[in-house]
Amino acid sequence: MTTPDDAPAANPAPAPVPPQYAPVPQYAPVPQHAPVPPFVPAPPQYAPAAPPPLPADATQGGLAFHRLVFARKRYGWWTPLVTGLVGVGFYIAFTVIIIGVTIVLALADPAIAEQFLSLDTQVAFDLTNPLLLAILLLSIVVMLPSYLLASRLINGPKAGFASSAAGRLRWGWMLLCAAAAVGVAVVLSAVLVVVPVEEEIVDVVAPEANPAFWISFVVLLLLVPLQSAAEEYVFRGYLMQAIGRWLRHPLFAILLPVPLFVLGHLYDPVGQLSVGVFAVAAGWLSWRTGGLEAAIALHVVNNLMAFMLALWGLADVNDSSPGWIGFVQSIALIGAYCGVIEWLFRTRRLGRTVIVTPPVVPPPAPYAPIPPAWQRQPMSPTPQPSAPPAD
Repeated sequence: MTTPDDAPAANPAPAPVPPQYAPVPQYAPVPQHAPVPPFVPAPPQYAPAAPPPLPADATQGGLAFHRLVFARKRYGWWTPLVTGLVGVGFYIAFTVIIIGVTIVLALADPAIAEQFLSLDTQVAFDLTNPLLLAILLLSIVVMLPSYLLASRLINGPKAGFASSAAGRLRWGWMLLCAAAAVGVAVVLSAVLVVVPVEEEIVDVVAPEANPAFWISFVVLLLLVPLQSAAEEYVFRGYLMQAIGRWLRHPLFAILLPVPLFVLGHLYDPVGQLSVGVFAVAAGWLSWRTGGLEAAIALHVVNNLMAFMLALWGLADVNDSSPGWIGFVQSIALIGAYCGVIEWLFRTRRLGRTVIVTPPVVPPPAPYAPIPPAWQRQPMSPTPQPSAPPAD
């Protein structure tokens, strides 16, 4: 007998089915932006400093020799002063080197030391002592590299404008001028040979009495042209262009350096008058021909003649009183030479001026300020390293 409890159960209720949810969507990783730097305004953009304005003759008509500093990279009003100071510094450095070498030679050879100790306070060219002759000439020669180095350092490139309007030393023209100076000197010497000498020359050494004749000859041949060129570069090159930077008229540049050139030559009044005429002629030649070549040629020939005549015992190179006859001879030489150079210059049609193109100053670069952070475009997401798989 079955009991209600033993009776089969009716259809059982199905087991509850867990709810089915949609799969969790896989979202792209959230971009990881780099940290936004704080806003720092860019420095203001200034236009480059414009060079000083060029004078009218730089673009119309052309710059004459005494105005060629305007053809250089730096031509401010201060450049002549700084060039002079730097040039003096270079000259002192070169002089110290010469003195140092001289002291070494004197310590190495007692005979050389005695020669230096025997010198008096008056500077004189001893043609029987090539070493002292070379030292005295070198003390003038070093003015040339001192000025050129200072000009290159202060005025910048195109240092050739210190020589001529061609931007270089015109060697062919200078050799032609030297030939003209020699020709004029030879002709005048032949004409003036009949002129009586004012007084007998006593302070000379005959060639046969000079044991160092040929050594002194070589020293003079090598150093006198450099010594003459150095004086022209300083008194006609630097001083004329320095004055021409401030004063346009050529008379100022020609005449103002004359007293300094005269003071550098220890002559009597007649001799200094002759030196003054030479300085005026050399300044005019530099302005007229647009370069130093004609003045250098005249200076070299004049000094070489004086030293060579003294070396052959025909003149006294240390004579500080040339007299009126010597003055007239000098004036005749200078006048004839200037006339020949004027004729040669016109026939060769050399350039004597320079026209300068004003420099173009570029505008400042466009400046775009950094926008604030809320206006910036989001940066590309930084890739994140993937996690290693679980074991």
